[in-house]
Amino acid sequence: MKPEKERKNAPDFSLKDADGKTVRLSDYKGKVVLLDFWATWCGPCKIEIPWLKDFQRKYRDQGFEVIGVSMDEEGWQVVKPFVSEAGINYRIVIGDDSTAQLYGGVDALPTAFVIDRDGKIAAVHVGLTSKGEIQHGIEEVLGAANASDNRGDAAVSAGLTRTN
Repeated sequence: MKPEKERKNAPDFSLKDADGKTVRLSDYKGKVVLLDFWATWCGPCKIEIPWLKDFQRKYRDQGFEVIGVSMDEEGWQVVKPFVSEAGINYRIVIGDDSTAQLYGGVDALPTAFVIDRDGKIAAVHVGLTSKGEIQHGIEEVLGAANASDNRGDAAVSAGLTRTN
């Protein structure tokens, strides 16, 4: 997890979801976002998807969202059936090389960016990472946000401390 002072702004993008609606990262400002670059043919991505579904379900009410950026060259033709079969409960958009370049080039799939409520990149996970490590990062960012809102319960339960 990057210290708040060292976090850089997450680049905004404008991509279409399965319904043809435009999705912009800037629309999620004020929420913690897990931006996951993945593909239907990626074995490690398939391992990670059930975790992301759990995170979406567990943390949505705390201002958390998962956005999956599919890097499949075949687009919705392969992604829509996969999403339906996998029961994905979070927003999926189709990305491309220019989207990946915005994030410094995505050289491995999956690559996930944890973005804080201010739209800054708090953590990057390249390749398959343990569920616990990703979850800890999400909880840390959610907890820090709650602590700064003077609702320290989440920060305390996440093992974080505040100094006055």
